[in-house]
Amino acid sequence: MMQAFFLEHSYLIGLVSFTLGWLGMPVVVRIARAKGFVVRPNKRMSHTGEVPNIGGLDIYFSIMLSYLLFDYGQISNNQFFLLGVAAIMTIGFIDDVLVLSPIAKLLGEALAGIALIGFGDLRLTHLHGLFGIQEIGIIPSYLLSLFVLVAIINAINLIDGVDGLASGLGMLYCLFFAVYFHLVGSTSWSVLAVCMIGALAVFFLYNVFGKRGKIFMGDSGSLLLGYLLTAFIFRFCEQNAYHLVPEAYQMNAAPAVAICVLTVPLFDTLRVSLTRIKQHRSPFHPDKNHIHHLLLRTGLNHIQTTCVLLAVSVLFIVLAIIGRNWNIWLLLIADFALATALTLLLWHIINRQNSKSDAHR
Repeated sequence: MMQAFFLEHSYLIGLVSFTLGWLGMPVVVRIARAKGFVVRPNKRMSHTGEVPNIGGLDIYFSIMLSYLLFDYGQISNNQFFLLGVAAIMTIGFIDDVLVLSPIAKLLGEALAGIALIGFGDLRLTHLHGLFGIQEIGIIPSYLLSLFVLVAIINAINLIDGVDGLASGLGMLYCLFFAVYFHLVGSTSWSVLAVCMIGALAVFFLYNVFGKRGKIFMGDSGSLLLGYLLTAFIFRFCEQNAYHLVPEAYQMNAAPAVAICVLTVPLFDTLRVSLTRIKQHRSPFHPDKNHIHHLLLRTGLNHIQTTCVLLAVSVLFIVLAIIGRNWNIWLLLIADFALATALTLLLWHIINRQNSKSDAHR
C-alpha cells in the first residue's frame, strides 16, 4: 500500500531522492578531498581553489537507491538498463580520476550503450516517416541508436561548463519527461525521471551556492545524465511511433520534439564541432567557443548565464509542444532556424560590445 501511494504521488519520491542526496553529498565531498579527486584552477576554468569533481557519485546513488526502493518490481525487467547506468557512471568516474583519451571514452560509452540497446533492447526502431521511412531493420536500428546515444551523452558532457548549467538543464528535461510519462501511464519511467530531479536538485544547490562544500558533477555525472536522458528519448519515441499512448498525448513528430527539447546542448555541440573542423582542428579539441562561453563574454556571470540558457530551453520546449503534431521536417526547420537566429543575435551583441570597447581605447 505504501509503495502504491508513493507511485501515485511520485513527487514524494523526488523528495526522498533529494533527502538521500542531501545526506550523501557531504560524505562525497569529504572523500573527494581526502583522496585528491579534485579539479585545480587552470586557464579553461574560472573557479578558485581545489574543487571536488565526483558529484556524479552522489547523483547516481541517490537516484538508484530511491528508484529501487519504490519501484523494485521493475528490477528484473530493467536489469540490463541498470547495468548500463552503472557502467556509464563508472566510465565517467574513471575519466574524472585518470583522464581518459577521447577514443577510450567513446569506446566506454559504446560499451555502456550495448547494455541499453543490445541487451536491454531499448532502441529506436522507427523513423516516424522521416525520409519516408517508418520501421527500420535491426542493424540500422542498433547503429542509429548507438549514434544517438553517443551524440546526446557528449552534448550533455560538453554543455557542463558553468555552475548549475548541466544540472539545471537536466532538471528541466527530466521534468518534461516525468510529466509526459505520468500522463501516459508509464509510471516506472516517470518515477525514474522524478528521482533524477531530486538528485540533481541537491547537486545544483552545492554547485551553485556551495562555498566550502562546492562540487562539480564531473564526467561521472554528465555522462550519467546524458545516458538516462537518451533512455527517456528512446522510450518516448517508441511509445509515439507505435501509438502506445492515449490519443490526447500522441506526438506524431516525436523525434523532432525530442530534438527541440534538447536543442541547447545538441545545437551547441553541432556548431562547435563544425567550427573546429572548419579550422582544421579535431572536434574533440577543447576551446572556449561554447554557448556558455559566448554568454560569459557579454558580461554575464555563471548564474546569469545558466538562467538565460534555462529560459531559452523553456522556449524550445514550448515550440516542441506546439509543434508536436506538425510535419517532422517543419518542426526541425523551425527549431534550427530559431537556434540559428538566437546564436546570430548573441554574436551581434558580442561584436557590438567589442566595437564599443575598441572605441573607448
